[in-house]
Amino acid sequence: MSAKHLSEGERIVVSTRTHPKVLLGPLIVLVLLLAVGAFVETRTGPGSDRWLSRVVWVLVAVGVVWFVVRPFLQWFAGSYTFTDRRLVTRTGVLTRRGHDIPLSRVSDVAVERNVNDRLLGCGTLVISDASTHGSVTLPDIPRVEEVQRRLNDLLHEIHSGRDDEGA
Repeated sequence: MSAKHLSEGERIVVSTRTHPKVLLGPLIVLVLLLAVGAFVETRTGPGSDRWLSRVVWVLVAVGVVWFVVRPFLQWFAGSYTFTDRRLVTRTGVLTRRGHDIPLSRVSDVAVERNVNDRLLGCGTLVISDASTHGSVTLPDIPRVEEVQRRLNDLLHEIHSGRDDEGA
């Protein structure tokens, strides 16, 4: 999220995207697709079998675009930003989607981490708010526990400031 999208006086506290582990699957698919293409290339000889090699390479190229380039662009275009006032999520490459939640409406912040997440230093942040939607799940957040602590500090500042005003 760029500074031009911030309100006056608003500051970015945490800005991140999902952990790069989500690119592991597309990387494996890329290696497999290239292996299939190379295998067919080495097995087809000169002459009539060349059409098979060309067809396979076209299919490999389509597969790379769909299963590798597209997920990478989705990963790169998505972001999660916490400001001192709100949570801002942005996703999508061609069609951008966004979700803003004022921090004053956040009622709970939970962390979920499986074994792989603990090994890779990431996790899922589940943010409950006072809206009809109930909660927002942000998967694969790097250093999720640090983000949760910073968010809890922000929430404490907001809620303690509100309590001081009401007194």
